[in-house]
Amino acid sequence: MSSDVNAHVSRFEPLPRGRHKLSPKVVLASQRDRILRAMLDCVAARGYSRTTVPEVVAAARVSRNAFYGFFSDKTACFLALCDDLSAGLIEDLFRQDTAPDWVGALRSGLEIYLRWWQERPAFSRTYLVELPFAGPRGVEQRERQYANFRGLFEQLAHRARREQPDLPPLSPLVPRLLVVATTELIAEEARAGPSDRLTELQDDLLFTMIKLLADDATAWTAVGRVRSP
Repeated sequence: MSSDVNAHVSRFEPLPRGRHKLSPKVVLASQRDRILRAMLDCVAARGYSRTTVPEVVAAARVSRNAFYGFFSDKTACFLALCDDLSAGLIEDLFRQDTAPDWVGALRSGLEIYLRWWQERPAFSRTYLVELPFAGPRGVEQRERQYANFRGLFEQLAHRARREQPDLPPLSPLVPRLLVVATTELIAEEARAGPSDRLTELQDDLLFTMIKLLADDATAWTAVGRVRSP
């Protein structure tokens, strides 16, 4: 959601009435931001199916006309919320490609990923638990995001083989498996309620990811464990 809006208006605070110096762009951005924040709070509290447009409009303190000026329906608003919030995570993860080696990129990316979800319990439940209830459009949105994460793992695997030419070819199944398994693991935590345990999973997840993307020896070395006899 727009940081420009937050500089002018606090959470759910309506814009000043009458004459003001805010530009039309800022006014529209403020309205959209408050609608998305209201959607997040409503879905996190009540679930997607029970959330209604009138509830979101009331929470955001905007008119119905303002809502429908941005979104065609509840689903469009909900999916815009999911896209907006997850876009920043994807950008942060792709930036880890500048790490000195592929294992370092994976390690820092995984830390960012786990901490991101841990620090956003409301969105974790909203996105990971409620998204399937948005119907076919929700499934399409999830598939788009899955494709982004598969691309991240494929990029890491290619880099790993440049840096470690002796690694075997990567099975196309591995990126798919890692995306689905990791997402479901985080969703399981979200269904159980707010948790500060996600970052505690980092070493075990890192070991498993490196093992699948490369080999056992690289995984043992990276995580610093003593190899079993």
